[in-house]
Amino acid sequence: MTEISRTAISRAAIRRAAISWIAVDWGTSQVRAWAVAESGEVLQRASSARGMSSLAPEQFEGALLELIGNWLEDGRVIEVIACGMVGARQGWREAPYAEVPCAPQAVARMVRPEVQDGRLRVSIVPGLCQRAPADVLRGEETQIAGLLAEQADYSGVVCLPGTHSKWVEVRAGQVVAFQTFMTGELFALLSQQSVLRHGMQADQAQDHQSLDRQAFDAGLHAGAGPAQRLVGALFGLRAEGLLDGLAPGAARARLSGLLIGQELVALDERWRGQRVCVIGDGEAAERYRHALDTLGVTALTVSAERVTLAGLAAAHAHISGESRHD
Repeated sequence: MTEISRTAISRAAIRRAAISWIAVDWGTSQVRAWAVAESGEVLQRASSARGMSSLAPEQFEGALLELIGNWLEDGRVIEVIACGMVGARQGWREAPYAEVPCAPQAVARMVRPEVQDGRLRVSIVPGLCQRAPADVLRGEETQIAGLLAEQADYSGVVCLPGTHSKWVEVRAGQVVAFQTFMTGELFALLSQQSVLRHGMQADQAQDHQSLDRQAFDAGLHAGAGPAQRLVGALFGLRAEGLLDGLAPGAARARLSGLLIGQELVALDERWRGQRVCVIGDGEAAERYRHALDTLGVTALTVSAERVTLAGLAAAHAHISGESRHD
């Protein structure tokens, strides 16, 4: 049975009739859902590991009901607004990309998968694509829409850390361009599957709890340095472990700093000198904020959950407006 995480709110405290709509962020490995009141208050949260990669298209409705079924009631249809990989080609139903430059959310092009349960009406927000250089994103468009819902005049660059971090240029309420970096995936591959793993595995659990900031900064400065060459620098981490006893936690922090430093220095010139906002929660967002600050860039940091909900609320408002005019 799939493990589902729920907030500790008693059933008596949640009147189903008070739930106005349901927000869903469906990623590759996880799905999160929020029961939202008409006021915008989050009444209940739930999450599970039944992400897109573990489901066939015909399994999505069952996975959703497993997560939110006890929020529904007979005789009432509730709107579910979903973003993320649920709209990928391998997802529940493909929501074709909107091409930049455009508003972050192509709300008029949301798609509705067929459902068997009459209590649900599901709408999926499309992702964004860029032709040259070729790039795509899903889910981040909703976070950017949420940022703009809170700060309508925001103009600058948005950094969205993750396994595949995104850097998005926003102008006049539109996404103008973006770039994806596989920094998080490279870190996982190098630290877990390359020769570097021999000097990094022993302290892995501890490293997830606390970052060796000094080692991270050393890697960051090396990675962002004008003469740095990433491929040539990597084996030095293994060599220092063998010759100088570089601790596993320090080695992992140095690798993280080195890769993030390379990411920051590799950004196209057009991203430089602009206002920067980091969207994220937890350690990953803090690493990017700290890295930017260390390199002389002051960045605003906002909660990923908050702007995801704000973006999904904007999409729901569009659906509600459509319904009123039907």
